[in-house]
Amino acid sequence: MSSFEGFRCTDCGTTHATNEVATRCPKCGGTLDATYDHGAVDLTRETLADRSGGWKIEELLPIVPEGMGEGATPLIDAPRLADELGVGRVLIKNEAHNPTGSVTDRGQALVAAAAAAADADTLALPTTGDDGQSAAAYAARAGLLSRVFVPSRANFINKAMINVHGGDMRVVEGRFGDAREAYETEREELPAAENEEWFPAGAFDSPYRHEGLKPIYYELVEQMDFERPDAIVAPVGHGETVAGLWKGAREFDDLGLVDGTPRLYAAQPDGCAPIVDAIEADTDPEPWDVPDTVVGSLEIPDPEGGLPAVEAVRASGGAGVAVDDQDLLDSAATVAQHEGLEISVACGTAAAGAWELMEDDAFNADDTVVIVNTATGNKDADIVRSRLMGRGL
Repeated sequence: MSSFEGFRCTDCGTTHATNEVATRCPKCGGTLDATYDHGAVDLTRETLADRSGGWKIEELLPIVPEGMGEGATPLIDAPRLADELGVGRVLIKNEAHNPTGSVTDRGQALVAAAAAAADADTLALPTTGDDGQSAAAYAARAGLLSRVFVPSRANFINKAMINVHGGDMRVVEGRFGDAREAYETEREELPAAENEEWFPAGAFDSPYRHEGLKPIYYELVEQMDFERPDAIVAPVGHGETVAGLWKGAREFDDLGLVDGTPRLYAAQPDGCAPIVDAIEADTDPEPWDVPDTVVGSLEIPDPEGGLPAVEAVRASGGAGVAVDDQDLLDSAATVAQHEGLEISVACGTAAAGAWELMEDDAFNADDTVVIVNTATGNKDADIVRSRLMGRGL
């Protein structure tokens, strides 16, 4: 039985009833977060062993999607990386195994289910690429339309698959900020003109995207026989992955399923690192003036979940780490060559971050470190290959 209590605005503190399908706070427009009565949750390690699938902990979800096989992704040992980092164990949580090849499938599955429950017609969002492809896929699955505003520099695979899934794609010249501006401009006009009810599918535009990422933590802990990792290094764009990991970690600790919580490390390219800057300066995130990185999925100059991500990292005892584009491309290639795993350049950011953290003595010799691979490597393999060719390899 679900322990879901409703939604609470993280800005003004207003609570909203459980029977509402929520987007943003109707009082102040702030970000909503799902709340639960943990005292009503009766979960044991044995009961979890008898369940399967990415949504098997229904007690800690506001809505349970039918989905299409997202979640339950593998946790892969990386012994050579562990040796190179000088730690006890390195594990890679491989989100490339989701239906459209990225971690955003988890959140979009919940978004699509909520949109259908709200009798919406259309999922709509600005995107750097991956979440637009995912939204188009889950909209198609739910019998909804999708309208996706994507910058021209987004990769070909994302743009092609948005069209293949039947999405209405607006390619906006420029970068993510330009796509978001176009979305905001047309959000008030297009739905009325097309007689549509839009449901926002962007990060933190509803409580469902970041809530859908909590199971990453549930799964990796269960895959580790309920031994928590010492550290998790995750690439950060909007901040939803780190925020979801931290919420999942606190829930499992509160429920007594795991003792304690891990340190979280947020990794960003140094050409667009507003969250890392805020963590290091002990301030709230400020928009990045001139974003410039080869990691298009992480080129988010004004992240919607910047503050939740910063607060999660601080509360966990972790840190932020910004890495050079060339280093992160080299790290993506190293993981492929040393462990056989085809990771995204976003994960290359996390891997390069792990090496920098090692040099800063952030890890202990017996630590277990989890690196989150947020997407399949073939979406941006051409960038990594170009780097190798530039090095004569």
